[in-house]
Amino acid sequence: MKRRLLQPLWFILAVLFLVEAWLWEHLEPWVARIVAAIPLRAIKEWTAERVAHLSPPMALIVFVVPLIPLYPFKLFALWLIATEHFIAGIAAFALAQFVGLGLIAFIFDVTKPKLMQMPWFVRVYAFVLRVKAKAHEVVAPVMARIRAQLRAFVGEGDGPFKRLLRKAMQFRKRIRATR
Repeated sequence: MKRRLLQPLWFILAVLFLVEAWLWEHLEPWVARIVAAIPLRAIKEWTAERVAHLSPPMALIVFVVPLIPLYPFKLFALWLIATEHFIAGIAAFALAQFVGLGLIAFIFDVTKPKLMQMPWFVRVYAFVLRVKAKAHEVVAPVMARIRAQLRAFVGEGDGPFKRLLRKAMQFRKRIRATR
């Protein structure tokens, strides 16, 4: 019975984890374009040179410390939402997520070789990859049902909804092809 009660919680956690992973994967090309537009490549090279001379624990500090200021900003965004400033709160939270994911991707790319020298970090990294795979496994049956119901809803023919869905899928394929 306890397992049955916890099943919705695990599903929600899996979905949240997959949303974060999806954001990480799909925002990375945007962040790369922003990096190309601003002289961040030089900053990345400079940072990589500095990190190369650090010990793995110091590289961990370089990885974690820049993310700390984002949490008060996220709390501020949640406060905005709680005080009924929904649009400003959601926009601030989305901005914090975007900046945070971009910053994590940027810093992790630079510090990963050093971080992977620490056995405990390698275990944590492997654990996160296993959690991601398990989350996909938990969510996959529900996503398959949703897709089947969507196909049944759209049905045969060439109605406006089906044309919109087809255009959305073509757009998605174009985006994936640019990666």
